[in-house]
Amino acid sequence: MRHLRSFAPAAFVSVLALASLSAVTSESHAQSGAPAAAAATPSVDQAVGKVQSFYEKTTSFKAGFNQEYFVKAYNQRKNSRGKVTFAKPGKMEWVYDEPKDNKVVSDGATLRIYEAANKQMFEMPVDKNQQQYAVALSFLTGQGKLTDHFTFEVAGGDKMAFPGGYVLVGTPKVPQPAYTKVFFYVDAASSQVRRVMVLDGQGNRNRFDFENPRINEPVTEGQFKFTPPAGTTVVKP
Repeated sequence: MRHLRSFAPAAFVSVLALASLSAVTSESHAQSGAPAAAAATPSVDQAVGKVQSFYEKTTSFKAGFNQEYFVKAYNQRKNSRGKVTFAKPGKMEWVYDEPKDNKVVSDGATLRIYEAANKQMFEMPVDKNQQQYAVALSFLTGQGKLTDHFTFEVAGGDKMAFPGGYVLVGTPKVPQPAYTKVFFYVDAASSQVRRVMVLDGQGNRNRFDFENPRINEPVTEGQFKFTPPAGTTVVKP
């Protein structure tokens, strides 16, 4: 799964880690997509309820994204960017501008991860990868309820370098090999998740900042299907 981890969305998230919440608060995070004004911190139940309610009312979600993947053992960062679309039930399309032409596509049944530079595509049933990859962002596709998978704490945005919002810190109820915590950075005014950061037990971090999010815009079924170029090596489990 080395190639998959190098650029796959944290929504299918395997990675990111800090030993504790305090380790995150001590870092300086870029404010890409973050709201600017200070906001009161709601209770955990209020915060989770507002986020869940917002996404239950959406049929589609589109945004630009910036991704930063940090490998602690080598002190290396890999930055990527592109556009993402989610649609109910369980459909998504990640189109990468950098690395150019990489794609991650799911029609709800099959997940396809295409690496353009290597002419290689990983193809796998979604049901075999829900726990490893999809749980962190499954609520965006209408497949998940946050409290089914996580126990939450809430932190004020001022303490998390996220003014104008707050951060839901989710610990998986069932221990996962792919991650130890997921951080949902929420815009207080809209209850939209503007950033997701996933942490793993090795100190790796995978962070996604969503820019210019739009909801309930039209989508086409063709977005969620992908046939790779001729000559592509297809790898299946």
